[in-house]
Amino acid sequence: MTEHRYFPTLLRMIDQRSAAFRAAVAAAPSLDAAVPSCPGWTLYDLANHLSEGDRFWAYIVLNTAPGDERPNKDGLAAPREREALITWLADSTEQLLAALREAGPDRGCWAWWEPLASPHAAAAVARRRVPESLIHTYDAQLASGTPQELPTAEAVETIEEFLATVCTVTVAWPGEPATMDYHAAEAGSWRQTVDAAGSRFTRLTAAEAAESKPTAAVYGTASEIALLMYMRIPAGSLRMEGDAGLLQQLQDWD
Repeated sequence: MTEHRYFPTLLRMIDQRSAAFRAAVAAAPSLDAAVPSCPGWTLYDLANHLSEGDRFWAYIVLNTAPGDERPNKDGLAAPREREALITWLADSTEQLLAALREAGPDRGCWAWWEPLASPHAAAAVARRRVPESLIHTYDAQLASGTPQELPTAEAVETIEEFLATVCTVTVAWPGEPATMDYHAAEAGSWRQTVDAAGSRFTRLTAAEAAESKPTAAVYGTASEIALLMYMRIPAGSLRMEGDAGLLQQLQDWD
């Protein structure tokens, strides 16, 4: 899990990617522009979703404890005029960052994930908001027609957070036991193992990655692996080895 000293880095990542999101909103031809990676959503819908999430988690880290029932969202809708929307987005991010700073990394709070690799604490919330701001910035850039490669550090954090928070579960895997390796050219390798005990991951050393014989493996940059995990790019755009159907099974597994 995130080390204490890494907490400020997470906050900086959220701040920087949120600023990039606002820049994409400012540059878009219209707030009604379709978001190709979020079918049925306009850019306004995406902005409203991200700001609602920032405000929701800001409340959670200061007002809930592990084991509480899921809080209700406040239902506030972001303004529809572009300049006001950008100001609203900035304020939403600042509310989140201020709450995380006040809480500190160890404060416990409600969370929807199993507390195996990611505890129910503010540090894990900060870690969860990094991919939210990162991937949705990519979505906003798509709507603007200017998608950019994900920054490497944020992409690596997103890969590990996805495996730790989204994929580490005790729900039994419905198929045969399997291993899926993810190899990021500039950032190392990870293995996801699925079986009757659920799903878990490990970071592979270079030697382990070279010698491993997983059920399947995918190769790309950290940006590509992160985008693949969030189903923003097709599996066919990356090099794969082994059982190509395993990735689809993992993506379909609820």
